[in-house]
Amino acid sequence: MKTIEIPHAGITAPALVLGLMRIAEKTDDEVKELVRTARDHGIDFHDHADVYGPEMHACERRFAEAMKLTPSERAELTIQTKAGIVKDGPYFDFSYEHLIESVNGSLEALGTDYIDILLLHRPDALVEPEEVARAFDELHAAGKVRHFGVSNHTPGQIELLKTALTRPLVANQLQLSIPHAALVTQGLAANMAALDQSISRDVGLLDYCRLNGITVQAWSPAQSGFFTGPFVGDRENFPELNDLLEEIAERHGVTPNGISTAWITRHPAQMQVVLGTTTPSRVVEAAAGSDVVLSRAEWYGLARAAGHTVP
Repeated sequence: MKTIEIPHAGITAPALVLGLMRIAEKTDDEVKELVRTARDHGIDFHDHADVYGPEMHACERRFAEAMKLTPSERAELTIQTKAGIVKDGPYFDFSYEHLIESVNGSLEALGTDYIDILLLHRPDALVEPEEVARAFDELHAAGKVRHFGVSNHTPGQIELLKTALTRPLVANQLQLSIPHAALVTQGLAANMAALDQSISRDVGLLDYCRLNGITVQAWSPAQSGFFTGPFVGDRENFPELNDLLEEIAERHGVTPNGISTAWITRHPAQMQVVLGTTTPSRVVEAAAGSDVVLSRAEWYGLARAAGHTVP
C-alpha cells in the first residue's frame, strides 16, 4: 500500500481511506469483514462524520458496537470524523457550542477518548473564525482532538479561518474522480476562453492545498458526478473511458476500479482516496490500484476519454 506523509500532523497514512458512511444497517460480521479486509491491505485510516446514518452519530456508533476495539487496537487506527452539518434543515453550524457538542457526541458514539483528525464538514456561510478557533483550542487542550482540517472548502474560506486559528489545517476533503475532475483539469484549459473547462470555480484550490501543506482527500472516486452513479461499467455515458480503463487495467494486472483509484494516487499532490464502498472485494481492487503508477500517456489518455480537453 502506497503511503503519504500528512504535513503538519506527523502522520504516515495510507493512500486509501476507508469511508464508513454506509454501515448503519450492516451487521457486526459485515462491518468486521470490511474493516479486516481494509487492514489486511494496509488501510488503517477510517473516515466518519456525525451526520452519517439515519440519525446523528449512527454510523460512528455502529462501528464501535461492531468492532469493540481495545485501547491497543484503537491506537493502531487513525480515526477521522466531521462536524458542522445539522440534519434539520439542513443547515450548517460552526459555532463553538455546536462543535463541542458534536465532538463529545462522536467520542461517545465511537467509544474512544480522542479523535485523530476533525474536519469541518461543508462551509458555514455564517462562520465566525474566532468561534471555531475557540472550539479547536479547547478540544486540543483537552486531548479530545489531535489535528484539524476542513471538507469542501475554498482557498478563501480556509484563509478566513486561518485569521483566528492557532492550529494548522492538515486536510481538505473534496470530490474527485476521473469524470468529476475540474479540481485537476481546469488548469489544462487555462486561457481557452471558449471552453467551460477553462472557468476556475475553485480559485486554484488544488494548487493552494499543495502550497500550504494541506492533504487533499478525494471523496466519491467512483462517482461520475455529484452522487450520479459510478462511471466504471457505465458504457451508455462513458463508452470510451470504459474501453480505456479495461485496456489499462489488463496491462497492469488490476481491475478498472483499481485504475480509477490509480488515476488519483498517480497525481504528485500525494492525495488520499476515500473509499465509500461497503463491498470488501472493491476495497481489494482499489488497494491493488493504489500501487499502480500510471504513465503520463495513460493518465492523460484517461482524462481525455472522460471528456476533458487536453489541448
